[in-house]
Amino acid sequence: MNPTQRFLCDAIELAKANMHQGGRPFGAVVVRDGEVLATGVNEIVATNDPTAHAELVALRAASRKLGSPSLAGCAVYASGHPCPMCMAAMRLSGVSEVYYAYSNDDGAPYGLSTAAIYADLARPFAEQSMRISHVPVRLEDGPDLYADWKRRQTGTG
Repeated sequence: MNPTQRFLCDAIELAKANMHQGGRPFGAVVVRDGEVLATGVNEIVATNDPTAHAELVALRAASRKLGSPSLAGCAVYASGHPCPMCMAAMRLSGVSEVYYAYSNDDGAPYGLSTAAIYADLARPFAEQSMRISHVPVRLEDGPDLYADWKRRQTGTG
């Protein structure tokens, strides 16, 4: 068994154990340089947190372990096709590789596919199922929010 298959099997084993504990059948493993940094399981049922997907739980644990929000050079091995939220978080954190064992097609007959969300997100904002509106409000007094942030980052002003 090659390392990719081994880490995917680890993710599936986590998912299976989580399912037996009453959770959803998803697990994830974060790996850097062949070393497991963190693992996670879907904790939505246990925490009532809709963002507690296995990948996000594992990313949070890996970031805490590294003491950094950057997961550059890391790979994520997931039991199932990561949803758009998880995929975006992996991109934002700098994860360089993602592997998954079960596809959206595999999960669809069981209500475990996020393909419809991917399709909806691919449409222009005005055509998506959720109303998305840009309302350019600014505070009347004080510096602009983003300009103030940049100034604080650079130490000028």
